[in-house]
Amino acid sequence: MPLQFLNPPDLSPTFGWTHVVAARGGKTIYISGQVAIDERGQTIGKGDLRAQTEQAFQNVAHGLAAAGATFRDVVKTSLFVVGLKPEHVPIIREVRARYVWDEHPPASTLVGISALVGAEWLIEIEAIAVVE
Repeated sequence: MPLQFLNPPDLSPTFGWTHVVAARGGKTIYISGQVAIDERGQTIGKGDLRAQTEQAFQNVAHGLAAAGATFRDVVKTSLFVVGLKPEHVPIIREVRARYVWDEHPPASTLVGISALVGAEWLIEIEAIAVVE
């Protein structure tokens, strides 16, 4: 099941994401929004966006593995950041780069929000993957 990663010339240059990812057939996996909570339900990295981003991406990786997938199978991510500021973007990109496939990064959305359900949470990440 080949995936197509497309960056049409009529759209802006990309920096770590792909504008369009097309998939045919296969099994689609939806990972619910993951936050900086460990396996015991404890918040990791209170007040630390980098630590929380790392934990959230690790949790996405666990969810992918449970369904027989890896980050190479991810076709779309959505990131929701409390109080997003321009200086947060390099932190998020640095952590994200350790997880997503650099040759064919997924389509991605980054959204600044006012709050998440948990008062201590700074970021929530959801993902969609497709495997054969």
